[in-house]
Amino acid sequence: MSENNCPFEERDRDRLPPILNHSLDRGPKFPFPSYGSFISTLNHKRESGSHSLSSPFLLPAVKQVRELPPICPDVRQKHRISIDVLPPEVKARFFSEPIIPIRTKTAKEFQEDVERATISGDWKQVHDFYLTTFDSFLELNGAFKKEANAPFNTTEDSGINIKFVNIVYDALLHTPADTQKSVLKGIINSLLREWKGLLKCLSVSQNPQYTSPATYVIYAHLLRQIAALAETDHHFLMHWFKKLPQKRFKQLVERLQLFITTRLFPAKPEELPPMAKCSWWIPSATKVLSLLNAANTISSPPIIPFTDLYNLTLDHIDFMEDYHTWQAHGNSNRFTFCQFPFILSTVVKKAIIQRDSEQQMISMARQTLVDKVSRRQRVDMSLLFLNIKVRRLQLVSDSLDELSRKRADLKKKLKVTFVGEAGLDMGGLTKEWFLLLIRQIFHTDYGMFTYVKESQCHWFSSWKCDNYSEFRLVGALMGLAVYNSITLDIRFPPCVYKKLLTPPIVPCDLDTTVGMATLTLDDLQQIMPDLAHGLGELLSYEGNVEEDFYTTFQVFQEELGVIKSYNLKPGGDKIPVTNLNRKEYVQLYIDFLLNKSIYRQFAAFYHGFHSVCASNALMLLRPEEVEILVCGSPNLDMGSLQRVVQYEGYSKTDPTIRAFWDVVLPFPLELQKKLLHFTTGSDRVPVGGMADLNFKISKIDVSTDWLPVSHTCFNQICLPPYKSKKELRQKLTIAISNAEGFGLE
Repeated sequence: MSENNCPFEERDRDRLPPILNHSLDRGPKFPFPSYGSFISTLNHKRESGSHSLSSPFLLPAVKQVRELPPICPDVRQKHRISIDVLPPEVKARFFSEPIIPIRTKTAKEFQEDVERATISGDWKQVHDFYLTTFDSFLELNGAFKKEANAPFNTTEDSGINIKFVNIVYDALLHTPADTQKSVLKGIINSLLREWKGLLKCLSVSQNPQYTSPATYVIYAHLLRQIAALAETDHHFLMHWFKKLPQKRFKQLVERLQLFITTRLFPAKPEELPPMAKCSWWIPSATKVLSLLNAANTISSPPIIPFTDLYNLTLDHIDFMEDYHTWQAHGNSNRFTFCQFPFILSTVVKKAIIQRDSEQQMISMARQTLVDKVSRRQRVDMSLLFLNIKVRRLQLVSDSLDELSRKRADLKKKLKVTFVGEAGLDMGGLTKEWFLLLIRQIFHTDYGMFTYVKESQCHWFSSWKCDNYSEFRLVGALMGLAVYNSITLDIRFPPCVYKKLLTPPIVPCDLDTTVGMATLTLDDLQQIMPDLAHGLGELLSYEGNVEEDFYTTFQVFQEELGVIKSYNLKPGGDKIPVTNLNRKEYVQLYIDFLLNKSIYRQFAAFYHGFHSVCASNALMLLRPEEVEILVCGSPNLDMGSLQRVVQYEGYSKTDPTIRAFWDVVLPFPLELQKKLLHFTTGSDRVPVGGMADLNFKISKIDVSTDWLPVSHTCFNQICLPPYKSKKELRQKLTIAISNAEGFGLE
């Protein structure tokens, strides 16, 4: 709101709902040895019934979260986009109750005026009625909702009459522009008093009567007014959106997405104004959509999956031009979708990263050629690639040496050669190198990572050493996989990807800390569930924490068989944990386990990843999207795979192939994942879907006593010509259920 006309008084500011900065990234699991005694104590007390441990977790007080951060800051932390900000005179302050003016018309008379104006084209009476009678939509509704001549249905606890909303909306379609502006001004000015009325205005077009693009002019002006509200008003609106039922929330999202899609690709362009005259439509709609995204983000759990906010139509625009515009004009008010990355699908983000990396590859290769030519040296085409030569028996050490020596070439196209083996790398050798290296590095005997059975994920070993270069190698491998479109079979918890984006761009100052993300009990739950449960019980314990648990701000950790103690804060071994400071204790403990105790390991891992993937495009990604780029999507659709599979020696009408799909399609999800892992080396799907797998079924002329075999480097499964469905099901199930170390070529 305007600073001059309607400053917020302190009492008004106190009405603001709190903005709770709870992370939504679901976290970790795994029992931590040093806290076993704590859990045992809790179990003992539960059994003895001395205290109740069922108290709910209390949210922090409102006073602790008074700051109101921007709803949708530019991802580059640059100036926020401005969308034709309203003049101060239309930003009226709100009062507790609307003043209902004296009416000169009944609802029936008003509707008759609208009908006559529609026929005659003379809207003067309606125009004058709007301008002289009411100052806001709430007053319009309040004046008519109890009218005896028009028994409208009033929705529960709203006070907003949906039928009257429809009448006003219908009238707006035919009124002159200045009348529309006047009424819309009233609607926005009243939104802080009657938010459900605004929601009805936003969603009234769900009514089939208002699905015509002709209504979009009205809708666009409404969105423009909302987008231009002050930041404080946006926070009000965001919290109201947060309270909506999922169905209603999703309808609003879909309505806005349809608006953006129709404006970009109208079925009948003549029904909409020229793009030059309404260039503000899409920025306004996207800004309002960002309020819904913010409401979804602060909700726990989210109201809808973040993928429901993707607009898949944007997959077909020139997103590289949008990206380059964002790069070039990030400090200006020029709109780009990259300023609102939540609306871009993972497919678009992957394409941006890949094309950005290709340009970097080409640039580096060109520079290498120029240097050679300028020195009059013979040009070797192998200089255009990152050539990795390794021995199978020394796979890790050779790979580490090669990547360390060729850091300047990491952004070139990857080619792998196994020493002593003939053959050109057409993609198969590269994938085999990744598969073998990942399996070896993540093996528990290697000691770099610990596998946690409860959470079925790997976590960084906390042992201390003088050289963390192998962690840098793992980070570089992940970066190379993203760059070269290889899906890795890695099981990291989600917080690893959050840490990888903290910050998303490597700081220029090498002494700046990296990977120190703000993590919560939810993050710990996804790695160490028993410990997370114990800490949760501590937070809700109703007894005397200091006397019952006798715990201090000191923790213990086992490193190579030796128990070591660490203070969570200076003098922590002498500071008891009490009911007052237990939240601080839990947060410091989580920070120690997931950040500080593995800092050097993770810092090397972080720098390895970013040595390959350093790009502004990373700022567009959520942690979940980084995980999908590295590991693929867990969502399987075997029907899609059947449509895109390739055959060699078979055709889709052969009895063996028909039997194969009759067996595989009804498989439970677990067996379908095993089949995918058996054939491709991973049970996940690339970002582009099943079509990007290049899945192949080949015929192998051997006895039907043989089990199926696979070539994971080529995503190929070889089937003998089994005679019956029963035989195929039996042999295939045995093969995919015992696939570890089997069939890799």
